[in-house]
Amino acid sequence: MRQPKQQRAVETREGILHAAAEIFDEVGYAGASINRILERAGATAGSLYFHFKSKEGLARAVIHEQAADLQFPQGEAGLQHLVDMTDYLAVQMQQNTLLRAGVRLAVEQNEADLHEYAIYEWWAEIFREELGAARRKGQLLPSVDEAAFASLLVAAYTGTQIMSQLSTRRADLPGRISRMWRCLLPALAPADAIAQIRIPVAATEARA
Repeated sequence: MRQPKQQRAVETREGILHAAAEIFDEVGYAGASINRILERAGATAGSLYFHFKSKEGLARAVIHEQAADLQFPQGEAGLQHLVDMTDYLAVQMQQNTLLRAGVRLAVEQNEADLHEYAIYEWWAEIFREELGAARRKGQLLPSVDEAAFASLLVAAYTGTQIMSQLSTRRADLPGRISRMWRCLLPALAPADAIAQIRIPVAATEARA
């Protein structure tokens, strides 16, 4: 049975998006060519331009949809869940090409003149929601501004993953994120709340 046109269109778009993510992840925006993306996707130029209009539009889609394949860990919202989410993201940065490419493009977007800040605001809102739940559970210090701390966390995570990429191609990213939390938690939560938080121990740390 032939697939409905709408389903084929969705699959074609996803195929092009993921092929573009692979190329952007490998060579960045400047090094990526439409022809190379089409070859990787096994798609036609007509289908690409129907869905994305341009290379810039394709890059924007990869940035905005970088989290499309993620399945965040289950758990009650709050500090532990926030820590678990960031640990999950550290592992996904090693394995998930769409996420990795979206993050690379977001960091290097000045090279392409994309000016896409909204994705940083999106991540900050995800983190702020977890901090709001932590506030309702009495896990935050009274002085903590949830929105400001969420933005700080996005910045800290972004910088940490860049350093990890330059140092070890992100092999040590989970360990770096764990160390980041050990530094940040005292500014975020009282000692009794911190005592209840399990910070994952990365394999590199376990061997140290």
